Amino acid sequence: MKILLVHNRYRSTAPSGENHVVDQEGAALAARGHDVHQFERHSDDIERWAAWQKATLPVRVVWNPASRRDLAATLSELRPDVVHIHNTFPLLSPTVLLACRDAQVPAVITLHNYKLLCASGDFYRDGEVCHDCAGGNPASAVLHRCYRGSALATATTVLNSRGHRRNWRSLVSAYIFISESQRRLMTGLDLDPSRTFVKHNLVPYQGVTTAPRRRQVAYVGRLDAAKGAPLLMKGWDAYRAIAGDDALRLVIAGGGPLLDEVVTWAADRPSVELRGLMSKPEVFELIGQSRAVVLPSEWEETFGLVVVEAMAVGVPPVASAHGSFPDLITDGVDGVLFAPGRPESMAKALLDVDTSPERYAELGRRARATYETAHQPEQNVEQLLDIYNYAINHPVAPHR
Repeated sequence: MKILLVHNRYRSTAPSGENHVVDQEGAALAARGHDVHQFERHSDDIERWAAWQKATLPVRVVWNPASRRDLAATLSELRPDVVHIHNTFPLLSPTVLLACRDAQVPAVITLHNYKLLCASGDFYRDGEVCHDCAGGNPASAVLHRCYRGSALATATTVLNSRGHRRNWRSLVSAYIFISESQRRLMTGLDLDPSRTFVKHNLVPYQGVTTAPRRRQVAYVGRLDAAKGAPLLMKGWDAYRAIAGDDALRLVIAGGGPLLDEVVTWAADRPSVELRGLMSKPEVFELIGQSRAVVLPSEWEETFGLVVVEAMAVGVPPVASAHGSFPDLITDGVDGVLFAPGRPESMAKALLDVDTSPERYAELGRRARATYETAHQPEQNVEQLLDIYNYAINHPVAPHR
């Protein structure tokens, strides 16, 4: 099968799990003998633009004829069987759908976030979960300046999704949600249910963990409010107040807008170690050395890469009980869920990790079993190919 992957890569200063997913899926498809090509734009390029070019960005977000033209030329040259679209924001724009329609090539899209309904993409505002726009009316987003605190940027983002709503509904042959909870929260899109599928992100892991578990837990991820960095700090302080000095250590891997705040907080806490950004092998090694991985996300995550990575290594995730996490984790079987936004609930879970090492070793063994039954890469790729075949056999536009 000849496959064209279409993706606007996120800035390198804000490492994205989505970029990794696109790369991993492409590599897995190629390893299976499929002819995989990429059509990409890079958000890093914006920094090198002249001032007049940057001024045109809001228009390009909504309507980018150059991207449509370039993709049309690529489609004419490659003649792929299917196009798999991931992210179109900000440099591709939804005009890529028109190029696929004109070339009569079926388009599949993976919805990695809530962007088609929520300007910020995360259903999270002012430190709380927000579903004001989930029904399809984006007026609240513009009122509250939900994207980067800017009315113009928010209006542009809203127009990007709302202005192309008909194209998103009529020019895509198959939609992939990355969790069942995401599909439920995005029913406001009013998509054809026969064309919607749930396929978890591909999480390959070939290693075997032999390192002994240390008396520590790990946090791996972006350091911002939505990911729960403030809750992580409050929950850790609440736990240490109960446990005292003879207690777990916390190892934090990642960066982000709250890095300086976390660095300042950790400076007075010998129990906290900061590792900064780490490579994927280093992340797996850190997870493998830990009793549990903590995921205090305040937003309702569409998927949890770190949840499944921990399961792959045989380490139980300890996570907020909302979003996709209850889809991925069976509480008390292969991980632990705690009340979202509640530092004391997180502290209680951490105390359990500390005082019940045998229980968490068993949870880790069951977590590995969950990975082997529900997240095997071979099964994941087969599911993706089935979706491609559905799109090819049931195109919304006639084959060329």
